[in-house]
Amino acid sequence: MLYLDNNHLSSLPPEIKELVNLKKLDLRCNPVPIPPEILGSKDLTEDPGDVNEILDFYFRVQDPTETEPFYEAKFLIIGEGGAGKTSLAKKIKNENYKLQPDEQSTAGIEVIRWHFTQTNGKDFRVNIWDFGGQEIYHQTHQFFLSKRSLYALVVDTRKENTDFYWWLKVVELLSDKSPVFIIKNEKQDRQCEVDGGQLRGEFDNLEKILATNLDTNRGLAQIKDAIQLYISNLDHVGTHLPKLWVRVRAALENDSRNYISFEEYCNLCRVNNLTDRIDMLRLSSYLHDLGVCLHFQDDSTLKYYVILKPEWGTIAVYKVLDSQTVKQKLGCFTKENLKDIWQDGEYADMRDELLQLMMRFKLCYEIRDRRDIYIAPQLLSIEKANYTWDDRNNLILRYTYTFMPKGILTRFIVETHPWIEEQKLVWKNGVVLNKNETRAEVIENYNQREIKIRVAGNRKKELMAVITHELEKIHNSYERLQYQTLVPCNCEKCQESQTPYSYPLNELREFLDDNAYLIQCRKSRQMVDVRRLIDDVMFQPDRPDKELNPQVTPLQKELERKRDESVTHRIQGSNQKQVFISYTWRDKESKTLVEKIEQAFDAKGIKILRDSNEIGYKEGFKEYMQRLSRGICVILVISDQYLKSENCMYELVEISKNGNLYQRIFPIILADANIFNPIERIKYIEYWEEKIKELNAVLKKVDADNLQGFREDIDQYREIRSTIAKLTDLLRDMNTQTEDIHSESEFERLVNAIAHRLDE
Repeated sequence: MLYLDNNHLSSLPPEIKELVNLKKLDLRCNPVPIPPEILGSKDLTEDPGDVNEILDFYFRVQDPTETEPFYEAKFLIIGEGGAGKTSLAKKIKNENYKLQPDEQSTAGIEVIRWHFTQTNGKDFRVNIWDFGGQEIYHQTHQFFLSKRSLYALVVDTRKENTDFYWWLKVVELLSDKSPVFIIKNEKQDRQCEVDGGQLRGEFDNLEKILATNLDTNRGLAQIKDAIQLYISNLDHVGTHLPKLWVRVRAALENDSRNYISFEEYCNLCRVNNLTDRIDMLRLSSYLHDLGVCLHFQDDSTLKYYVILKPEWGTIAVYKVLDSQTVKQKLGCFTKENLKDIWQDGEYADMRDELLQLMMRFKLCYEIRDRRDIYIAPQLLSIEKANYTWDDRNNLILRYTYTFMPKGILTRFIVETHPWIEEQKLVWKNGVVLNKNETRAEVIENYNQREIKIRVAGNRKKELMAVITHELEKIHNSYERLQYQTLVPCNCEKCQESQTPYSYPLNELREFLDDNAYLIQCRKSRQMVDVRRLIDDVMFQPDRPDKELNPQVTPLQKELERKRDESVTHRIQGSNQKQVFISYTWRDKESKTLVEKIEQAFDAKGIKILRDSNEIGYKEGFKEYMQRLSRGICVILVISDQYLKSENCMYELVEISKNGNLYQRIFPIILADANIFNPIERIKYIEYWEEKIKELNAVLKKVDADNLQGFREDIDQYREIRSTIAKLTDLLRDMNTQTEDIHSESEFERLVNAIAHRLDE
């Protein structure tokens, strides 16, 4: 949680300062906690966030009758498999819990709720996240290790197999140095010494080293006291949040379902008087950060769902990685395999979305040109693929890490999978890419904490630039990851060697900053040009958020496009052979035409999905319209009444938001749709402006407490008004043919175009 205070205020634009001054606020005495998704970066030199959002939130939380202090946090228990994490979690919740001699290891993640009363008399809720310890889970834990949390590393004193440095480093990298306890689980009272002094010298977030025998409860009370003390003092605890947020959060908690659609989430918000759509998104983002629910707002499929039980989604993912079938096939699986793995009713209706969740976590990819066949790279063979390599005139680069988190290479494989050579030259620790007669070999040596890249072919520097760009994106997903980029020497001796001398890139940059342009090779003793060393391999800035070299950009864009195409195919899943039709009920001509289209497609064995046959009694229209908007084939019957219908225009706006508009829509423009004359097109904009004015005028006459749902209508009208010009311009530019031409040919051209699209 960040705070709006006078220090932060000094970095904000003049308009926010003026507003604060007008309110005569002294922030020195009353700094206000602002959620980070509203305020922006802690770095005062960066964008402070949207001024209106900051002020809107600030003035709302000034009224104590409208806010409520927030007493809740995550307590994450990590460690090796069998260390006693599950036993500890259950003992914290219930000291009388009897340990089971064959306590089953956690499959993925289990979330347990524990309450205690604070010294101020307030109830505090702790969400205990018990993580499975098997190595197969280590890579995926990174998506759930979060900030604003307390951690416990549990060690089994009998086994002495805990890599303290590895676990503490993972927490440091992924949680922004949240406080950590080491809890020694002294089974059978077997004790062991932990060098706390040495570990604290490396990790200043290591707070306590505590011992317990969970069988006898020895030390358990001290552990619970320490948890209560430290978790109550996390930065975000006690923050005043709008009461409406707290009310919605409680309603979500009491919902027994594993997931709901985003529209259902919005309806639940409205029932609890949270009516502003922006606030709905802020709240889901905040709850996502706290681990209360999962809502991936920037994902083209997952944004339509709010996962109420995070453990439900993660266990589903782990079921795939734990599947004996998938393990035996070295990480290869099909959609048919997923039907067997996710056959339970709680998963059956969400298979495509769960697969997308795996994609989101970079846990698998679809094999290029082999539909519905996927690879989970962390289950690939550890044996290096068999291939030959021309080691002449290679471009070489190395990354070395002070600490190397697991999964960098497998995430890289997922990101670059469209270019895997023959879709075969890939193994758990390496991959060979092939693009434009240029090959790249990327190999991870985890024991030596190193990734080595060598590139051969015609466009070495461009391909190297894309590879380093993708790796830097992964590096930047960690907090303070320490690594060096090592640039090979290009002197005559080193150019002939597969193990050239290497210079740290930061050292070369320091030379340039000091106007020192020569550096000595430690192998040949020759002086080499620093500028050429950097230029040989760094064809782009060494941070992925900087603008790419213009020569590299097309290649990078091509990789991103190939990735997007793969994702688009995956997320369309259940819509793969579905054709939707969007039209208005308001005029008979449209309805008659739709019936003719339906008959023509039926004759070809293609079902047309329309509201009359897809929406059941008491089912919601919005959910169907969202489904339609994601369809890969949508026939549009555009009439004058269509362009004046809020439901039809909602569908059209939502279709455009889901991308690939030109490829996905198949319009038929009726004669009364006046979109070909610019003057007539402007009249549609004026129509929606007038609708906004009319609704605004009526709203002013009604008490604000009685406006539930109406503000969303205003927002919807404004969105239609702002996009209708662009959409009608696209429609008039397409060769859509008239209704008569389509009818005379029995819609042959339309049927063929859609059949071709379905077969793509």
